[in-house]
Amino acid sequence: MSLFNIFNIAGSAMTAQSQRLNVVASNLANVDSATGPDGKPYRAKQVVFSTTPIAGQAGEGVQVAAVVEDSSPMKVVYDPQHPMANAQGYVTLPNVNPVDEMVNMISASRSYQNNVDVMNTSKNLLIKTLTIGQ
Repeated sequence: MSLFNIFNIAGSAMTAQSQRLNVVASNLANVDSATGPDGKPYRAKQVVFSTTPIAGQAGEGVQVAAVVEDSSPMKVVYDPQHPMANAQGYVTLPNVNPVDEMVNMISASRSYQNNVDVMNTSKNLLIKTLTIGQ
């Protein structure tokens, strides 16, 4: 396995975590919206990761296999004054849990930072290796 392969693996993980952060941001932005662009309440989305081989190299990277909708039940709140309330006075709100989304965001940002550290350490090792003969 080439040392340069580490950059490909860490880079793929950083790309995947970046997409995860975008999904978390979308979920948090819609936490209180009663309707989405399709007129229905927003459903939380989750990222599914999978491994992907690096071209012709040993080791595998990470990619986003899919962005799926969360199947947890929607929140139903009694608010007869709300313009989106049904005949019984209930409003259906997104199934986004802000606490879970914050945990996802912290996890994704820590993973991203770990991959940055891997890349910086690999770069420093390569630089030190090149200066051995000097």
